[in-house]
Amino acid sequence: MHELSIAMGIVEAAIEESQRRGVKVSAVHLRLGALSGVVKDALLFCYEVTCQDTPLQGSQLIVEDMPVIVFCAQCEDMRTLESVQLFQCPECGTPTMDVRQGKELEVFALEVEE
Repeated sequence: MHELSIAMGIVEAAIEESQRRGVKVSAVHLRLGALSGVVKDALLFCYEVTCQDTPLQGSQLIVEDMPVIVFCAQCEDMRTLESVQLFQCPECGTPTMDVRQGKELEVFALEVEE
């Protein structure tokens, strides 16, 4: 379960930032792409476990799910895939592997209490 090591990295980074700024973190905001290979529920569980007995205990991990968006050369436009099993334009059916969004695993904000 690599979600545990990911959660540990998130917690370590958030603790470092909170200590550097002298604030308490109440929430960590994360973008999680559908192709990231991370199981959201497992990550949420691991985050909670990892936060125990740390300055982040009681904080929340808020996950923003990011769909897979591809570029269709035929339509010359970005399209959101309906399924990660079928990499083809949902409008015209043209196969595409030009992924523009959906691989994210990114902490993009911390909510803090001063």
